[in-house]
Amino acid sequence: MSLLSSMPARTDKAGTDKDERRRAMSAFLRSRRERIRPEEVGFAPGARRRTPGLRREEVAQLAGVGVTWYTWLEQGRDINVSAQVLEAISRTLRLDRLERNHLYTLAGIALGAAKSECSSLPGSIQKMLDQLSPYPAQVVNSRYDVLAFNDAYCKVILDIASVPIEERNLLWLTFVSDEWRCGFADAESIKLHMVAGYRAASADHLGEPSWQDLTERLLASSPLFAELWERYDVAAPSAKIKVLDNQRVGLLRVESANLWLSQLGQHRATVYTPADDETEAKLHALVNG
Repeated sequence: MSLLSSMPARTDKAGTDKDERRRAMSAFLRSRRERIRPEEVGFAPGARRRTPGLRREEVAQLAGVGVTWYTWLEQGRDINVSAQVLEAISRTLRLDRLERNHLYTLAGIALGAAKSECSSLPGSIQKMLDQLSPYPAQVVNSRYDVLAFNDAYCKVILDIASVPIEERNLLWLTFVSDEWRCGFADAESIKLHMVAGYRAASADHLGEPSWQDLTERLLASSPLFAELWERYDVAAPSAKIKVLDNQRVGLLRVESANLWLSQLGQHRATVYTPADDETEAKLHALVNG
C-alpha cells in the first residue's frame, strides 16, 4: 500500500468532521492550559494541585465565562461558541497569532476568505525553479508533499527525483524513510517545527482521508513524530539561516526564502539562498561543477 493511499469514504462526513474538530480543539485547549504556570497569572502555585498549569475553573474565571461552559468546551461537547468568547479564551491562554487562528479554525469560525488550493502546478513553476539554479528550490503543499523541485535541490539537499512519487512527502522522508538522513545541523529543531507546521495546517483538513492516512502512518511508524504530535504545538514556516552538511563540499550556510504560489498560500516555494560568499562558491561548484 502506498503512503498516500486513500481510505474508504465515510458516511455522514459532515458530522464526523465536526466531531474530529471538537476532539482536536479539546486536546489543544488542554495542552495550552497546562503550559501556563498559576503564578504567571496571579494564582498561588499550591502544593496540592493535581494537574499541571491552570485549572479549568481558573481559565473560566480569567476569561469571564462560566465554569461549566468552559468545561464542556474543553471536553469537546457540541455547544455554541462565539468569536468574542474565543477571543477571551485566547487572551487568557496567551495564544500567539498562529495558535489563535488555529483555535478559531477548529471551532469552525471563519477569520477571512475561505482557503483554496490549486489541484496542479502550471509548467511555468518548473521553469522558474530551474532558473533559480544553483540555488536549491522546491514547491510543497501544506501537507509537505513535494510537488516540484530543481536539479540543485537534488544535488545539494535530497535526490528526491529517485524517490517514488507516492512517497515524496517531507514528513515521511524525515521521520520514517531510511533513505534520507537530514543533513541540517539543527535537525531536531527542524523536525519539531515541521510537526508544528503540519499540526497548524491540519485544522483545515480534519476528516480528509489523505490527511488522516498520513497522520496515522506517521504515528504508527515514528515514535519521535508521535511524541512531537502530542505536544499540540503549532507554527508557521520560518525563514532563518540553516547549516547544511553536504557530503561533497562540507558545511553550507543557507537561508530559506518562502514564496506563496497561490492566492492564499496553500502552495509554497522554498528557495535556499547562500548566507555567505563561501556557500555561494560551494553551491556553484556543487551544482555546476
